[in-house]
Order: sequence, then C-alpha cells, then structure tokens
Amino acid sequence: MARLFKYKRGLSQVVTTLIILVVAVLLTSVVTYYATNITMTRTQQEEVRITKQHIWVNVTGAVAGFKIHNLGGRDILVDKIEVRSVDNSWSSVYYYRLPSGTEVIGDMNITSPNKLNGTSVTLYGRTYNQSQRDIPLASGGVLFVYVKNPSNIALDDLGTACSITVFTVNGQYIVETMVESLTP
Repeated sequence: MARLFKYKRGLSQVVTTLIILVVAVLLTSVVTYYATNITMTRTQQEEVRITKQHIWVNVTGAVAGFKIHNLGGRDILVDKIEVRSVDNSWSSVYYYRLPSGTEVIGDMNITSPNKLNGTSVTLYGRTYNQSQRDIPLASGGVLFVYVKNPSNIALDDLGTACSITVFTVNGQYIVETMVESLTP
C-alpha cells in the first residue's frame, strides 16, 4: 500500500502557478471592466463645436461672427473669447441663444460694427444681447455670436488666416478663418 502512495502525484508547481495567475488575471479583468463601465456611464463629456466662422473688416472696423454648438452631455460656461489670440471684453460680444428645437439654415449674416450698439440689437430677425459676463450654454444649445471690433484686426489683414478661440471652464476650442471684406 505504501508503494501506491509513493507514485501518486498531484499537479506540478508550474501548472498550479499558471492556474493561479490565470484566475487572478480574469478576476482583475472583470473588476476593471465593471469599474470602467460604472464610471463611464456616470460621467458626461464636454464637446463644443464652432462653425460658420467669419471675420469681416472694412474702414469702419471689424466684426467676427460664429456659431457655438454644445454637443456634449453637460452644460458649459463660455468664459472667454479670443480673436487672433487677443482677449475681447464682454461688452464687445453680442450673442443670440437659438430656441430649443429650432433648425439653423444658412450662414452668418455680414454685419457692420456700426450695427452693434447698445445692450440689445435686432439683426436679421434675431435679437442679440450684449454680454456682461460669462455665457452659460445648456447641453444641445446653440449660440450665434458677433464680436465687435476685435482690437487686432485691421484692413491690412484682408486675406489673412486668423483664429477664433472659445474658452470654457474645462477646455478651449479653436477654429481658423480668412479675414473677408465687409464691403461687397
């Protein structure tokens, strides 16, 4: 009987170690997948798209116009707008908040800096408000923005590529456009 037990063996140490490693890796993978799934479904990303960007200039001044669309799953706060890397004061920024469910057709309308005066201006059937502070934008919301007389755009800049940068609390979004003539 002692002879039978002498030759009876279990798994080798190498096989036992491999089994323990495989079980540990599988268990870690399941926990990681679960944790990632939980955190990704509860966090919402910020995504802003700037389109319809233009900068117009003539002898009376310049105007930058663009559309901001919040495509992310969270509300944002536009806290600074730069044209050609120069900050603009809020008093030179006019915005129109597009009503929810409204479809946008066409481009930004050419606007003279002379038309942007006062705390509220009606342009092409839309009432633009002069901004006094940071502009909140709900998820899915759209803003049309005009910046009156960006300080670093002059008549000499016609045909030059210039950037428009929109800053939010969590990011910055940059587009480029060519400076166009305001005079047809």
